[in-house]
Amino acid sequence: MLDKFNEVEHYFTSKPRSKIEFRLIHAYLHGRRFQFLTSTGIFSKKRIDLGTRVLIEHMILPKEGHVLDLGCGYGAIGIVAAALNPNLRVVMVDINRRAVKLAKHNININGISNAEVRHGNLYEPVRGMSFNCILSNPPISAGLATVKTMITEAPKYMKDGATFQMVVKSKICGERLRRIFEETFGDFTVLVRRSGYRVLMAEKKACQD
Repeated sequence: MLDKFNEVEHYFTSKPRSKIEFRLIHAYLHGRRFQFLTSTGIFSKKRIDLGTRVLIEHMILPKEGHVLDLGCGYGAIGIVAAALNPNLRVVMVDINRRAVKLAKHNININGISNAEVRHGNLYEPVRGMSFNCILSNPPISAGLATVKTMITEAPKYMKDGATFQMVVKSKICGERLRRIFEETFGDFTVLVRRSGYRVLMAEKKACQD
């Protein structure tokens, strides 16, 4: 139990306590090269984790509008989304202040002009906004309650016809998350199954709020 707590505190916290040690990683995503400054106290600091990579490679982006990267970490998902479509305005949020600083830096070093980063817990930094697409590789180690909130609160921040896309590991709360998707959106689509991961996508119907 203590190990689990330490893992949660390690990155799902506002102020990580670990000593900062930076690392620059490179990744080839969607036919483009990106670089990301990472650090201790951040999820997957050594490489783009497989779940994030699966979501990036299979996410479906709107032609225009606003996109939310929920729990952005050092910014890989949101930065790639912004790079792929300059007509989008990408907002990236994270509770981890160290992650927010890194994501801001990574926006700059990748030459992204249509994205911004905000600090705060889940949807708090984007109250009053609505999005055409929400993307997330959720902090499963923070607990099912946190991930459930990410899903159930999503429709409040989605325009009609907007999509919510989340990558999940099939063996970790996979079936429970599927039920939460169904209860929240009515139905959903599995965009891809790969290496033990699934990307779930749901659409907000006009009657949902």
